[in-house]
Amino acid sequence: MRIFKGGRSVDKIQQLADYIDRSHAMVAITGAGISVAGGGVTYGQMRFSSRGIGVRRGSDESSFLPTYLETMFSYQPSFAHYALADLEAEGKLIGIITTNVDCMHTIAGSKNVAEIQGSLQVNCCSKCGRHCDGYEIWKQEELPRCKTCGGSILPWPLYSHIGLWDADVRKAREWMAEADLILVIGTRGNYGDVYWSCRRKDAVIVQINPGHTGFDGVASLNIRQGSDDAFRSLKAVRNGNE
Repeated sequence: MRIFKGGRSVDKIQQLADYIDRSHAMVAITGAGISVAGGGVTYGQMRFSSRGIGVRRGSDESSFLPTYLETMFSYQPSFAHYALADLEAEGKLIGIITTNVDCMHTIAGSKNVAEIQGSLQVNCCSKCGRHCDGYEIWKQEELPRCKTCGGSILPWPLYSHIGLWDADVRKAREWMAEADLILVIGTRGNYGDVYWSCRRKDAVIVQINPGHTGFDGVASLNIRQGSDDAFRSLKAVRNGNE
């Protein structure tokens, strides 16, 4: 059942604050919308910027989207990224499930992040298969090379062809089975049986998105705002409730 249908934004933010206060296990699901506020690049833009760039597994003749990398490290986590990290530190948020590969949740301070499509933290040599994990290796002027064989380092989204990172998928499923409150932030898809079908059937679902998505019909509360605006308002309301 939908509440505050057509109601004022402040009423909806207060309702969200009430949900959070009552929750014992909250999970956030995030997509590109949480990053674009800070200047982030979406997967669609990443593919566009890579036209004409070839990647061959087993070869050191590869390039990794210099436009994407330059853009990624020129912006910072958004207000919403930091707000989620604060909710985790408060003990309210048990985990974040994201399709973003930009590592911004980690940079913002979140510890429990399931990057189900991998990220720039999971990297592998295209020649010998040696792992070189950590996003810091991309913060350099030249594309990184394997210290063992000299091959090109590729991040998981490239060498897996945007496949699923199984270890993080397992975490996502465990969190969804436990969550009594699910925040859906800036994403349009629920990835079906990957993790969504594992959710508790009595979990409250709240969507934060300025546009309409497939979550509209299943959310108890739809907040039609950008994530930064919504979390700034939430912070003000929760501080006022103290």
